[in-house]
Amino acid sequence: MRRLIVNADDFGLTHGVNQAIAELHRAGVLTSASLMAREKATDEAIEIALSTPSLGVGCHVVLVDGEPVLPGGFQLTMRAFLRRVITGRIDSAAIEAEAATQIDLLQRCGLTLTHIDSHKHTHMFPAALRPVLRAARKAGIHAVRNPFEPAWSQHATPSAPWFRRNAVRLLRRLEPTFRRIAAEEGFSTTDGNLGISATGSLDSKTLSSLLNKLQPGTWELVTHPGYNDSDLAKAGTRLLASRNVEREALLALRQRDEIKLISFAELTAG
Repeated sequence: MRRLIVNADDFGLTHGVNQAIAELHRAGVLTSASLMAREKATDEAIEIALSTPSLGVGCHVVLVDGEPVLPGGFQLTMRAFLRRVITGRIDSAAIEAEAATQIDLLQRCGLTLTHIDSHKHTHMFPAALRPVLRAARKAGIHAVRNPFEPAWSQHATPSAPWFRRNAVRLLRRLEPTFRRIAAEEGFSTTDGNLGISATGSLDSKTLSSLLNKLQPGTWELVTHPGYNDSDLAKAGTRLLASRNVEREALLALRQRDEIKLISFAELTAG
């Protein structure tokens, strides 16, 4: 059996991102979204989520390149975060507190969160993973994104930039530790993540290649759809024009009988 969670990141980033996510879910090709707790269009995203219960919604924990929700909470640039990971100077208690506050903000709005993940996949590092999972578990969340892309998925995206492909390949060494910690903390996860190498270059051809080579198991396809408007240009994201490309690629997607689309809610239900 081939099961696929089609998830959109950055829910709440801008109005154009929110509208693309709602549009793709209505079209039947997007099953899940990861919501940022403190962004310009977070309130609108919450309204969309509350009025669309069929859309699985998780907390997209922001620990880098954003604004903390907790006053004085954990927030670094990506470069500073990696430096602290390498030198072993990560404040786990601060990460857990900030993650818990972001989760709580969304839950207090009435959302039932299906999963946890993180902006720029910072939870792939063990020093961040365990405190994020502890915060999520205390909030009743029991599913987490597996942020590691299998080799077959990389082979299906030969047009991805070489530097990103190499980074994804090197970081895959962390996956055994990720799986051990997730199991110890009582979390369900997928067999792997598709499209990580293709972030910023996921077009119709790449998407078709990935789905044509989809292996048996349960996988997540991470996407970043949106409308390339003025708000997105001001958001400081490197994913500008590519969001339109991803949105159009997903809209052209046709459901395949051999692939069952699910959300993280079905993953935790077994």
